[in-house]
Amino acid sequence: MSASAVHSLWTTAATAADPIAKIDAPKIEYGQLSPVLIVLGAAIIGILVEAFVPRRSRYYAQMFVSAVALIAAFAAIVALAAGGYGTTKAGIAAMGAVAVDGPALFLQGTILLTSLVGLFTFAERRLDPEQHGNRVDSFAAQAAAVPGSESEQKAVKAGFTTTEVFPLLLFAVAGMLVFPAANDLLTLFVALEVFSLPLYLLCALARRKRLMSQEAAVKYFLLGAFASAFTLFGIALLYGYAGSMSYGTIAKVVDGTVQNVTPALADTMGNDALLLVGSALIVMGLLFKVGAVPFHMWTPDVYQGAPTPVTGFMAAATKVAAFGALLRILYVVLPGLRWDWRPVMWGVAIVTMLAGAIVAITQTDIKRLLAYSSIAHAGFILAGVIATTPEGISSVLFYLAAYSFVTIGAFAVVTLVRDAGGEATHLSKWAGLGRRSPLVAAVFAVFLLAFAGIPLTSGFSGKFAVFKAAAEGGAAPLVVIGVISSAIAAFFYIRVIVLMFFSEPRPEGPTVAVPSPLTMTAIAVGVAVTVVLGVAPQYFLDLAGQAGVFVR
Repeated sequence: MSASAVHSLWTTAATAADPIAKIDAPKIEYGQLSPVLIVLGAAIIGILVEAFVPRRSRYYAQMFVSAVALIAAFAAIVALAAGGYGTTKAGIAAMGAVAVDGPALFLQGTILLTSLVGLFTFAERRLDPEQHGNRVDSFAAQAAAVPGSESEQKAVKAGFTTTEVFPLLLFAVAGMLVFPAANDLLTLFVALEVFSLPLYLLCALARRKRLMSQEAAVKYFLLGAFASAFTLFGIALLYGYAGSMSYGTIAKVVDGTVQNVTPALADTMGNDALLLVGSALIVMGLLFKVGAVPFHMWTPDVYQGAPTPVTGFMAAATKVAAFGALLRILYVVLPGLRWDWRPVMWGVAIVTMLAGAIVAITQTDIKRLLAYSSIAHAGFILAGVIATTPEGISSVLFYLAAYSFVTIGAFAVVTLVRDAGGEATHLSKWAGLGRRSPLVAAVFAVFLLAFAGIPLTSGFSGKFAVFKAAAEGGAAPLVVIGVISSAIAAFFYIRVIVLMFFSEPRPEGPTVAVPSPLTMTAIAVGVAVTVVLGVAPQYFLDLAGQAGVFVR
């Protein structure tokens, strides 16, 4: 057959089928996706700043771009909420990939505000003594240099700083914004990777104790890769079961309300093993991110080894994003499996609360102590998840908002207590801190009391809301165990307060560095939120209540 004949056949076939007409252009609601797009755009600008702006100006340029982006994205969230996208106009955007509803907007707003406060701690440059006439931050002078090598010493002498941490922070935030709003399993997985990979890098960048920091990053990366693999495998099994990635479609298949069942779908729908194993694997991946027992092994090592500003940001923002995604999976995709997942979650919540509280008592490092405390808090929040009522959702949203600011504030205080080797995180060095620096010790005591859930702090309002929802949702025994673990946890929080105020300060003890206004702002915001949500929580509880309805 001649070439011209083949060509004419091909053009005839093309005209007959007209494939171009069949491909619809995707319909993207840019306005509803604007918070994520602003942060992603700023992250890309941050990379260009690294490439083109002279080294001495990069820090200020990055700081400006990041702060403006986070504020603008938060303004976009407020505008969407004011436009009714959290309530009456809630819907699915971006071809079914992202939900724009109350829980998504509330959690995104919380993530953006905590990230802005976290950004201030990232940018802090007054805590370490000046090196070779240059102010330095918490991050390595040159990330690629081997710790202790000649190239590292040269980088320190030259006054280099790793300003790449700002775009990395923005990429992580962008992933976290999509994660709780994802409305199909593929978007969920992409968002998981987008926020995890920058965090793995950030954990390895500590200026002091670099080997420990790199070890923490490797542990986090390996365990995180396992968790991501479990999640991906679970996604594959759920897709095999329901023949769709979309949350709504999977929920209909699980409930048995799906229309037009094909013979292939009828075959897989009858196979409950695919559904149960797939759901279990996805939930396992999310529980890893939350730091629930038995998927908590990475938490203490990573919290201790990572640079403290990164630990604070990660402890606050990752929990908010991961709990948001977990709520959406359990309440939107698997409500038909409630009788299967509730008993499992009961077990996870009980073990998490008790293990976090009991193991924390034995800790001697303040960052590890806060890590186990965060594990116990994951258990308390799971009590609200188990409630399976609208009050359950709103109590979890409120708890996450309250908890995240306390956490960032507490880790910001940890950065201030220093000795010759950098941060003094060993508990014995905090003895007598209340006499040496009463204000810092008092602020830290406020945060510890909030963690313990003492009345008139945000921690009490959050715990009360979560336990009330759990009790009304039929999980009263869980509340009893929660109260017992709170009492155990209160012991070690109060022990630290006693250590600070009622012990003799050591003569060679650490000093409290005077921070720049950036860290002062971060700590002040933490204290303000802790007190306001503790004394007058009703407005914010109502806000969380209005935002507590998922779009299906």
